[in-house]
Amino acid sequence: MSVEIIRIGTRKSDLAVAQTRLVASLLEKGQPQIQTQLVLKQTVGDKILNKPLLEFGGKGVFVSEFEQGLADGQIDLAVHSAKDLPMDLKEGLEIIAVPEREDPRDVLVTRKKEDLSQKTEIIIGTSSPRRKVQIEEIGKKLWPHACIRCENLRGNVNTRLKRLQEGGYDAILLAAAGLKRLGFLEKDSQELEPFSLQYLSCEEFIPAGGQGILAVEGRAQDSRTKTLCAGAENKAARLSLQTERMVLKLLDAGCHEPIGVYTRLQEKELELFGICGRNGQIRKVHLSAPMDQWESLAMQAAKHLSGNRKTEEEKGGQSYGRN
Repeated sequence: MSVEIIRIGTRKSDLAVAQTRLVASLLEKGQPQIQTQLVLKQTVGDKILNKPLLEFGGKGVFVSEFEQGLADGQIDLAVHSAKDLPMDLKEGLEIIAVPEREDPRDVLVTRKKEDLSQKTEIIIGTSSPRRKVQIEEIGKKLWPHACIRCENLRGNVNTRLKRLQEGGYDAILLAAAGLKRLGFLEKDSQELEPFSLQYLSCEEFIPAGGQGILAVEGRAQDSRTKTLCAGAENKAARLSLQTERMVLKLLDAGCHEPIGVYTRLQEKELELFGICGRNGQIRKVHLSAPMDQWESLAMQAAKHLSGNRKTEEEKGGQSYGRN
């Protein structure tokens, strides 16, 4: 049997490589004719770490080089953290597989044996406007006597943990999915030994759209890779991703705004949590609808979050929402 080489593009970071290997394993499982080959690239977003993303291109800085590689035929697939994907993909490309979602929660990381309740100012390391606006709100409950100040923090997970350990910040915010995929949450792992972790619920601290989801991007007309990727597809994760991305697209949301959206399946209903901070006002929404009405749910959520809200009764429709 001849071996078929599948070239998968990925960033050089440990997390990106770990995520891509997960996808590669799914592709090779049960398909002995496939051999995956990782093609590593360092993107503009990986090279510039001292500036917020919004200053030099936004989410697209992690994706554009791989999309060009797909278009040129240099690679067959590209694996992305779904939350890094811009709303509009390069013409001729699409998300051809969405594997099962990992833990979508954010994690508050602090140094062990340090009592932050005694501090009058607490510095949180994060470059995410979404995390910033939510930790400032939750921080009032966690540390009622302290002023919460967020400062820019970028780089890979190890870099962020090192800067926390060195005292540059009192706490940092990370994605649970990344910690798990890197193996940091395994019993024999030592990377998190100096730290305490507090998992923040998705209901109270709403994740980024697509957080915990991997998106496998490929050429829309390449039936061969589509067939090979069929075994990696997870219907629930696909439903959540397309709903969350539709909300973001309707809001014209970029990485420079405090916007989060998270969905989950509850039996046959799709439940949605959203937050949007614009013009000095924070709006939240909690809605649900039958899973086959995900588009209507996304549109209703976007209207609530944008402030352009009309009740379903005024439109003569039926409301499945609650907030």
